[in-house]
Amino acid sequence: MDNENPSINPAKFAREVLDYYLEKERLPGLPDDLPPEYAVKAGAFVSLKKAGQLRGCIGTFEPVCSNLAEEIAANAVSAAVRDPRFPPVKKSELPELKVSVDVLSPLERVDSEAELDHEKYGVMVCSGQRRGLLLPDLAGVDSVEEQLDIARRKAGIQPADKVDIYRFKVTRYEE
Repeated sequence: MDNENPSINPAKFAREVLDYYLEKERLPGLPDDLPPEYAVKAGAFVSLKKAGQLRGCIGTFEPVCSNLAEEIAANAVSAAVRDPRFPPVKKSELPELKVSVDVLSPLERVDSEAELDHEKYGVMVCSGQRRGLLLPDLAGVDSVEEQLDIARRKAGIQPADKVDIYRFKVTRYEE
């Protein structure tokens, strides 16, 4: 992988990174000639599922790396070995995992819940230093109110606390 172009599908690329990392315990080198889709800066979430159940999910709502390829690679490894909700993924589990990558658009502040759609937009709620984020179009999330409630709970924000609300779109890639 050190000298190959990343696959066009970001989910497949994330899997290749995980395979390399779980084998060699380090991130692969990225090629100098990244395809244009990977050269941009964007936040990204990498989700791992096993038998339909979440096995790891880590992401960034704003880019912290110099390009999308680095963002996906870092978040893929973090989802596999640093998600505090789960034990680290073992190399032997990799064939059982389904990998998806959500590439986020920039955050856009909204003035009311009427500007949201739980299937179309992800949300981030902020109150002081606390932030909670929920991706769009998730199984079991059937309304904007439910989406906002989950995002609040993730951040430890009480229902009566005032929040700033942001929305974003995602481009979801699956294997």
